[in-house]
Amino acid sequence: MSAGRLEGQVAIVTGGGRGLGRAMVLGLAAAGARVIATAARETTEVEAVAAEDASGRIVPMIADVTREQDCARVVALAQERLGRLDLLVNNAGRGMKYVSERFLTEPTRFWQTDPEVWRLVIDTNVNGPFLMARAAVPGMIAAGRGRIVNITMNHATMRRRGFSPYGPSKAALESETIIWAQDLDGTGVTVNALLPGGATATGMIPDGLPAEARAHLLDPAIVVPPLLWLASDASSGVTGRRLDASRWQPGVPEAAAAAMDDAGWAVA
Repeated sequence: MSAGRLEGQVAIVTGGGRGLGRAMVLGLAAAGARVIATAARETTEVEAVAAEDASGRIVPMIADVTREQDCARVVALAQERLGRLDLLVNNAGRGMKYVSERFLTEPTRFWQTDPEVWRLVIDTNVNGPFLMARAAVPGMIAAGRGRIVNITMNHATMRRRGFSPYGPSKAALESETIIWAQDLDGTGVTVNALLPGGATATGMIPDGLPAEARAHLLDPAIVVPPLLWLASDASSGVTGRRLDASRWQPGVPEAAAAAMDDAGWAVA
């Protein structure tokens, strides 16, 4: 996480105004990267994140990942204004709070879910990463190098009763990760999935969570060390992997931590 590790690189982090996105935007900027932080609606959030970094490396931008033209506009900003695009972090997502504020204690059965809410979550969590990657990949291929990181979650949570459509959306994103990594083999562009490794203190956690349970939530910054490694040249050739940030512990070499794949579905 040393300053300057990603000096000269340009990154896009979708959903960069809060939670995991905010932590990753600030972590990338601290490592020397210039970062475009997007939000679908809340201008004040991404502007506040940009203001936290005195270096001026963070560019806030309103863009909805479910809109093809918005995705193209974000990528064009990176390539035309900042001159390149090295890293795309597909972090923007809709969680179970859109189904019910009581999703942790009163599971909603899939047939009880509003179809419009289902479409909203799937559109953001599955189609959004596709549209962003589709816009970003041609330039990365032309440059001979690029990194795509898809933010996912624990498999246990993905399979949890009452977690539709959030669980299915992340399962689809992991499938996208594996397939895209194979599609991009030999281009210099890698695709990997990254998860915190447990419940994390983000806006997806309902306000009514008991204080005792809230005390055990992970800090969103837990994802920054593996993200910086994935963005760096040290991860060259690593693709189709699923990295659990909770396994990145002091004293464990980065490559060894990255090898602790808890799903066993590495492509390479």
